[in-house]
Amino acid sequence: MHDLESLVMTNSKTKPASTAPASNAPVIASGAAATPVIASGAAASGTAWQSQAQVLTEIPGGVTAAKGFRASGIHCGVKKAKKDLALVVSEEPASAATILTTNKVQAAPVVLVREQMGKSETFRAIIVNSGNANACTGDRGMTDARAMVSATAAALGCAPGEVLVSSTGVIGQFLPIRAITSGIDTAAAALSPAGGHAAAEAILTTDTFVKECAVEFRCGGTRAVIGGMAKGSGMIMPNMATMLAFVTTDAAVAPGVLQTALGRAGDRSFNRISVDGDTSTNDMVAVLANGASGALPVTSTEGPDYEAFYAALEHVLTVLSKMIVRDGEGATKFIEINVTGAADDASAARAARAIATSSLVKTAMHGEDANWGRILAAVGYSGIEFDPAKTEIAFGDLPILRKNYAIDFSEEAAARVLHEKDITINVRLNGGKGSASFWTCDLSREYVAINANYRT
Repeated sequence: MHDLESLVMTNSKTKPASTAPASNAPVIASGAAATPVIASGAAASGTAWQSQAQVLTEIPGGVTAAKGFRASGIHCGVKKAKKDLALVVSEEPASAATILTTNKVQAAPVVLVREQMGKSETFRAIIVNSGNANACTGDRGMTDARAMVSATAAALGCAPGEVLVSSTGVIGQFLPIRAITSGIDTAAAALSPAGGHAAAEAILTTDTFVKECAVEFRCGGTRAVIGGMAKGSGMIMPNMATMLAFVTTDAAVAPGVLQTALGRAGDRSFNRISVDGDTSTNDMVAVLANGASGALPVTSTEGPDYEAFYAALEHVLTVLSKMIVRDGEGATKFIEINVTGAADDASAARAARAIATSSLVKTAMHGEDANWGRILAAVGYSGIEFDPAKTEIAFGDLPILRKNYAIDFSEEAAARVLHEKDITINVRLNGGKGSASFWTCDLSREYVAINANYRT
């Protein structure tokens, strides 16, 4: 299992925040006790979740739902016709936090962002191109990434150190940098508080739909918003996937606190999804917090304000994560895996991860085959301590495997459950109180077809 610290980039200009867990944090995630409710005053199109004293209401707007953010998405020439350049800008300097790929082969923009995060205290913009990963491109790749940063800073009138850069697409090809730098001027001119959707379109590659989410919440009695956009469809694997996610909030959050919150929320969302088991060279999650809501700054990882902010952040990241899985290349089924009764949460997560990344489990789900043996085998090679004879497996509410390897289910009933587009695999280990959830999709012939012809 990965070391969380290896995923978290901390701004070296700030002191680390306290990492003491919030004992009563109203975390909204799969398996939480939150119940959907309709909140009074919620937007007509919004959905609200209530957890303890905290209510989150989904609102439109994506990455520009929060105050003080503008965005744009244009076509500049990296792709043949579709949008391929996104720009997200904060009107005021913002604190930032990132999670970056764990792949040892890292694209030029990832290397540059690591550098930027170590030097700058505040940030103003994120510039993203799609269609070309700018990975494995050597010195020229770094020069091109810096050119994107410089062009963005010039267009916005900010310092180059305040700009984060990202790329996604085909590996091993040079960027058409002149087209991109020219496009940056066009993107800057097109910036709008309503530009979040266009930006979300511009970061897509093999995705089939736009991925956006935003929620409003109360922070110290003041309305605040977190919104985000993501892309990802293939090369999706825990420890960050082939995915990009960019999140904005008008809450004021100290950089160290923001990094701690993102590390934890990312581990419970983007690090718990799998499409195909591959880890990309370009993975990145970046959060900007500009304080435009007027709420008092969140300066500690303890207390109700942090709990409220964290619940909203994890909710947005989890929604975006599930969207990525639903859009998995060639996917026909969305699969949630819940493991309970493990010795601890870490063991449950390892078991759930093994099931989620098993090609045999994923192909069985595609074929609607109630092959519980593949699920039990995956738990067995996950490396956790458990008693197989105590293990129980169910598809949704349908028991499949009972204790002591007792099998008593109707193949017809199982086939009906597995024919659904959304499938839940519940594994009860009966050996402790640890639990965890993962999300994955099936593995189909279409996935092979898409990736056999990716460059063409």
